Amino acid sequence: MVDLSVNFAGVKFKNPIVTASGTYGFGREYGKFFDLSELGGICVKGLTLSPRLGNKPPRIAETPMGMLNSVGLQNPGVDLFISDELPFLRNFDTVVIANISGNTVEEYAQMAQKLSDANVDMIEVNVSCPNVKAGGMQFGTTTEGVASVTKAVKDRSRVPTMVKLSPNVTDIAEIAKAAEDSGADAISLINTLLAMRIDTKSKKPMLFNNVGGLSGPAIFPVAVRMIWQAASAVSIPVLGMGGVKSGDNAIEMMLAGASLVGVGTVCFDDPFAPISIIKQIGQYMSGNDLNHIDELVGKVVLN
Repeated sequence: MVDLSVNFAGVKFKNPIVTASGTYGFGREYGKFFDLSELGGICVKGLTLSPRLGNKPPRIAETPMGMLNSVGLQNPGVDLFISDELPFLRNFDTVVIANISGNTVEEYAQMAQKLSDANVDMIEVNVSCPNVKAGGMQFGTTTEGVASVTKAVKDRSRVPTMVKLSPNVTDIAEIAKAAEDSGADAISLINTLLAMRIDTKSKKPMLFNNVGGLSGPAIFPVAVRMIWQAASAVSIPVLGMGGVKSGDNAIEMMLAGASLVGVGTVCFDDPFAPISIIKQIGQYMSGNDLNHIDELVGKVVLN
C-alpha cells in the first residue's frame, strides 16, 4: 500500500494536497462537490484583523495561461471566521490552515494569538502585504520585514507557523533563510507574481487597481525554480504552490523539495482537481515502486 501521509512541521496530513488560500474560500462551495475530508488540508481565504470589502471591480482578468486578481483581501475578519467558518470546517477530517495578512507587525501578532486560541492546526503568514510604517513597502520583499513579522507571530502563536513567501524578490533563498532564522516552522511558496494587462480598445488596465497577482499554469516553472532554491537553503519543510494542475505537476514540485503541494487556480476550472491530483500521485508512486512521499521530496537529479 502506498502511504501518502506527510508529517509537516509536526502536523499530520493524510495526503500532500492542500487547497491554496484565496482560491477555496472557506470550503463551503467546494464541499457541495465532494467530502472535504478527502483533502490533506484546506488553507482558508486570507484573513485580516477587521472585515474588508476588498478592491473595486473589475478585480479579476483572464490571461492566456491563468488569471490576474486584485481582490484586495475581501474577508469577514478573523473574529467572524472563528465564530462562523471554523466550526463548519471542523466537521471534516482535514487540516485547517488559517492565512493571515496585516498592515503592521502588531496586527499579525494579534491575529496569531486569536487563531492559536481558537485551535486552528497551523497559521500561514502572508508577508506580501504593505507595511504602513515603512512607506507601504511589502514585508516580504526584505529580510528585515520577513523577520519582524515571523518573530511577532511566533511569540504569540501556540500552533506551527508557516511563512508564505513572495516571488517578487531578488533572492528567494535569502528570504527563505530569514524566515527560518526568525523561527518559522515551515515556508510556503510561491505567492502570485505581480503582473498587468491592458484593454487595447479602451487603452485602460483590465483591473481597477491597474496591477494584480498572476496565478495559474503560466507561473509553474518559476514556482518550481524558487521551491528548489528555497528548499536547498533551509532545513524546515516547504509547501510548494503556483500553477499546479496535475499529479505530475505536484510530483515535480516534490522532487524540487516540497513536502506538501498547494492547488489553487485550477479549482476554478475543475472543482475536482485536488481529488484527481491525489489519485494521480498515488498511481505514480505505485507505478514507480515508491512506498512513501518522503521518497520523492527533494530527489531531483541535477545535471
